Amino acid sequence: MKVDRIPTHVAIIMDGNGRWAKMRGLSRNVGHRVGAESVRDVIRVSLELGIKYLTLFAFSTENWNRPEEEVRGLMHLLKGLLQNEVEFIYREGISIRVIGRLGRLPGDVLKVVKKAMELTEDNSKLYLYLAISYGGRAEIVDAVNRIISEGRREIDEESFRKYLYAPEAPDPDLLIRTAGEKRISNFLLWQLAYTELYFTDTLWPDFRRDEFIEAIEDYSRRIRRFGRVVEE
Repeated sequence: MKVDRIPTHVAIIMDGNGRWAKMRGLSRNVGHRVGAESVRDVIRVSLELGIKYLTLFAFSTENWNRPEEEVRGLMHLLKGLLQNEVEFIYREGISIRVIGRLGRLPGDVLKVVKKAMELTEDNSKLYLYLAISYGGRAEIVDAVNRIISEGRREIDEESFRKYLYAPEAPDPDLLIRTAGEKRISNFLLWQLAYTELYFTDTLWPDFRRDEFIEAIEDYSRRIRRFGRVVEE
């Protein structure tokens, strides 16, 4: 694989944990726990390939409407993962950054999230963004409200970017969605304007090293035009 064709920023919609569990007669939360292993694989491969930014859609604003037991299990899993993996993440030079409406998170979870961000804030080998309590429309609305609060009357695209949750991150080069769905589900609506899309039928708990590398290889064969005419 050519190094210059590896994406700088990969975003992933991690779909299919529930279906994976249902197929095996297990609870949805078991699926989420097994899916956490795929997260570890994707992070390791990103480090190996030199991917600089990785954004994972972990929990949407709409996910708050799921059954209380599942939401509670997801919050417990998130808290445990950050607590158990933060030392590894720190040693590997990964910076954790969490985006979304974090005020909705339970207090104990928010405390762990903030601690992980503070511990790793000076790392720069890989910027790992976790989209938690996140919605693309909510992000745009929050940005507009910040602009209004500052009394601005006019703004351009570049200025607007500064009001997004992670203005320092470049737009994703590649979006991966697992489990056969072919939609972006309110994820990074502003940022995905020219992102390459990759859909796979593989359920997230089965999306491991080889599947991730296959997606990167597919991306490496594409020609990105950004509206221009490019000679092939």
